[in-house]
Amino acid sequence: MHGEETATAVPKVLFVCVSNRGKSVMAEGLSRQHATVFEASSAGTIAKVDDTVNAMSAEVLAEVGVDIYGHRPRQLTDDMMRAADLVVAIGTAARIDPPDGVRVEVWDTDEPSVCGIDGVERMRLIRDDIAARISALAACLGTDVSS
Repeated sequence: MHGEETATAVPKVLFVCVSNRGKSVMAEGLSRQHATVFEASSAGTIAKVDDTVNAMSAEVLAEVGVDIYGHRPRQLTDDMMRAADLVVAIGTAARIDPPDGVRVEVWDTDEPSVCGIDGVERMRLIRDDIAARISALAACLGTDVSS
């Protein structure tokens, strides 16, 4: 872990996508609901900081009881990455140049649009893929993700 390590330290996971309007925000929201033993945040490599969350992302998370409507995109910084125990790039479009010593994982998430699945159904499949990966991450961290 970066920073001070204690017996009660909660790992910090930073989820990153390009705009911080969709996939990384979904991961942050899903993590907060299900993986209470790690602290989640999100940012974008080219964040649209004057924009709002992707409406379909918010809609499909609301279907599972997660509210991300108030999220405002944040630009990824080296300080954010240094503060995290793990940086997770959601998808391969987000190009991350981490500072030395920062642990980065890339989740090559499914992209349903390549199979002709678009709209809200596409977002549900992406949500479910991210949720499964969060469950696996939580299990790897030795956590119980049941709510």
